[in-house]
Amino acid sequence: MDTELARTFLTVVSAGNFVKAAERLFVTQSTVSARIQSLEQQLGCRLFVRNKAGAFLTAEGQLFQKYAVSLLRTVERAHQAVGVPHGFRASLTIGARFALWEDLLLPWLGAMRHTAPDIALRTEIGFEDDLMLGLVEGGIDIAVLYTPQSRPGLTVEPLLVEELILVSTDKLENVSAALDTYVHVDWGPEFMARHAAQFPDISGFGLTANVGWIGIEYLLMHGGCGYFPLRTVSKYLADQRLHRVDSAPAFQLPAYLVYPSNPESGLLDTALTQIRDLAGSLAKR
Repeated sequence: MDTELARTFLTVVSAGNFVKAAERLFVTQSTVSARIQSLEQQLGCRLFVRNKAGAFLTAEGQLFQKYAVSLLRTVERAHQAVGVPHGFRASLTIGARFALWEDLLLPWLGAMRHTAPDIALRTEIGFEDDLMLGLVEGGIDIAVLYTPQSRPGLTVEPLLVEELILVSTDKLENVSAALDTYVHVDWGPEFMARHAAQFPDISGFGLTANVGWIGIEYLLMHGGCGYFPLRTVSKYLADQRLHRVDSAPAFQLPAYLVYPSNPESGLLDTALTQIRDLAGSLAKR
């Protein structure tokens, strides 16, 4: 079977419809439809039911999904096995949102290199859609992200809860004064919904960033305010480069650990345990 067909099938599963799948694969919707049709002809069954709400797996599609995942994981593991640097027995790929690397996954890398020096580590930075697709396809072994999607064969585990606070380069007493120089960081749909409920009068943003690091660097360079995890701005609060706007509401942003439910080796156990331990240490600060 052509692995491209299996990859397209899993992309549709991850995206939820053919249109978004085509966008992720950088092909036309008709190409996605043709690939799925070809796959269905090879298998002799219908894999998806399509309607206005999206594309949903049939019973046969649900059964085929685990084989598609296994196929791509086998190919990916073959690539990794062939490409494992000399002197290493295996490799492990972890992906996460940018903000979750600082304080959590960067220390984890050091811990893993110490406890498992014979494991080659590969790191990726991405957003939820790309990270989930990497997990589904088998190209990513572990992901840490804010808004995961439930997918068969994957375990979604709560890891930590970020506290997003409004900070400013100036000492401000009220929220309205802060919003004049507001830098909006997109922390995901849950944050956006809660933010809109708290600030219904804000109709647009002069500056929006999809990575928190860009927002913080902008504030430090040009001034202004924005919502950031307390964890990442605590050092700037300590040296008074940033100031908390006490009258502004805080938001909770859960982060999750996502990994295969039935890993083929015990390699993930050590990695997952160390990530959990580091997250627990952060929560106690």
